[in-house]
Amino acid sequence: MPVIQISCNKLTREKKRELVKRITEVSSEVMDLPESTITVLIREVPPEDVGVGGILLCDRE
Repeated sequence: MPVIQISCNKLTREKKRELVKRITEVSSEVMDLPESTITVLIREVPPEDVGVGGILLCDRE
């Protein structure tokens, strides 16, 4: 029972549906497992909580 965790920017509900569907399809194919065994967790991370190269993403916008 694989658990796939994705940390990303804020997404619409429709984008989340698409992401979960496609990640599940590909993972199922690659791991040769039924889609019903794949769990996908989405964690939205606001830009003020992410730093790249010493700069917060919210400060780069």
